[in-house]
Amino acid sequence: MTDHCDAVLRLWGRQLYERQSEPLVWAKAVLQATGRPPTALAAAMSGRLDALADVPSDRARLLFRTVAELAANLRGDGRYDADAGTRIGPLALRLGELEPPLAGPLGDALGHPPDGPASLVTVHAVELRGNRTTRLRAIDALLEWAELGHPQARAALSEVASDHRTQDITVWTKTLNRIALFGDASLEPGLLRALADTGHRGVRWSALACAELGFRRAVPLVTALLEHPDPMVREGACEALGLLEEHTAVPALAARLNDETDWVRSRAARALGEIGGDQALAVLWQTMTERRNPKAGHLASAIAAFGPPVVDGLIALTTDPDPDLRALVCRALGSTADDRALPVLERLAAHDLARTSLGGMVATAAKQGLRTAHRIRARTAPPA
Repeated sequence: MTDHCDAVLRLWGRQLYERQSEPLVWAKAVLQATGRPPTALAAAMSGRLDALADVPSDRARLLFRTVAELAANLRGDGRYDADAGTRIGPLALRLGELEPPLAGPLGDALGHPPDGPASLVTVHAVELRGNRTTRLRAIDALLEWAELGHPQARAALSEVASDHRTQDITVWTKTLNRIALFGDASLEPGLLRALADTGHRGVRWSALACAELGFRRAVPLVTALLEHPDPMVREGACEALGLLEEHTAVPALAARLNDETDWVRSRAARALGEIGGDQALAVLWQTMTERRNPKAGHLASAIAAFGPPVVDGLIALTTDPDPDLRALVCRALGSTADDRALPVLERLAAHDLARTSLGGMVATAAKQGLRTAHRIRARTAPPA
């Protein structure tokens, strides 16, 4: 799609058939424009492609055979061969350049190609009213054009995002997943309406889109979704509140640390880490020290997100008598990648052979923490 000319020609080739009220008449006109003898024309229009083997091999042969194949399919099962159709426009244009005497007849038979990206985007916008396959193809194309900065594509996507009630769920979610490409304040009323429709299958994406665009009026509705029966929706609500860095949501997110679904618990912890602040840290710290679950890596990562201020407290916990807590603390220290954490982890890796309730050794968790710290430090080190 980055090559506008090629994209225009591909679209033109497809439209050459789709715009014809009498496709076989149109195909015959294109075949005649190639300058072939009447016998070849009659063979092609009767579907006898084997008879084309004797047609002279010149510059017009490929276009002639492509159109003949399309005409044969139309006569046989009435189906349009999209692959053949997309080749017709470019082939005809190239033939007209190579054989100037054919350019006029071909132009009369084919019409003119679209006038660039604007025509492409217009067609894709119209295709949003087609069948489901066409709509999905159109939304993908519009997203690509929006990424290239095309204003008409962005306007078409905004129209899709403005009313969830009229959209196929897959089209809706594909659009909202890329809301940053085109979204602005004009979408707030429609997205809030979609967010309030908690029975809609796309409500998770509505929450995330509101968060991506910074719509703070969505906070009460998103917070309420933390109690939704669908864990995917609860997980999306956690993510949205983290993106919004919404401090008032800390108590509600704290409750999700007890969610029955592990990945909702993980996302709630991550959101608390993104929100930051003393209240969020206190919730995470209390949960980690009370649960003492060596598998609760989401708590370790969330606490590590608070950075240097938590390192001394984590180091102090490495002397706790509970191996489960020490193993979890090792994971958190590794994720901080702090200079103070490295010698502590090295000591535990060498000497702490106590086993956790899961059977693993604290020393193993310390080694994992060291590997994590070294990866982070290597990734963030300034170039030599």
